[in-house]
Amino acid sequence: METKQALDALAALAQATRLEVFRLLVRQGPIGMTAGAVAEALGVAPSTLSPHLAQLERAGLATSWRVDRRIFYAVDIEGTRRLLRYLTEECCGGNPELCKDLRRSADFCRPELVSED
Repeated sequence: METKQALDALAALAQATRLEVFRLLVRQGPIGMTAGAVAEALGVAPSTLSPHLAQLERAGLATSWRVDRRIFYAVDIEGTRRLLRYLTEECCGGNPELCKDLRRSADFCRPELVSED
């Protein structure tokens, strides 16, 4: 991930509604939820929510797809991994044993990549 992409992702998360949306989508995982369900869960008007979802998607933290007339949103797991890796790539000054939990976070939803050492 390039610095500009990381800044875009962090800027997208630096707003209360978008952060709430992102955390909700993380909890839902790859199955996602409709834009209407996101709005209802957060108590936000759909017309207000739309630009927030679009910004999360542009930042590589959410993805969307259409089924008939409904638009579904889910966390972009790979985009989130890239951001976490970028933030932790030089963690702990060459002492990776200090960063086990951070490595697990960077590889969330991919337990096969997380070693216990």
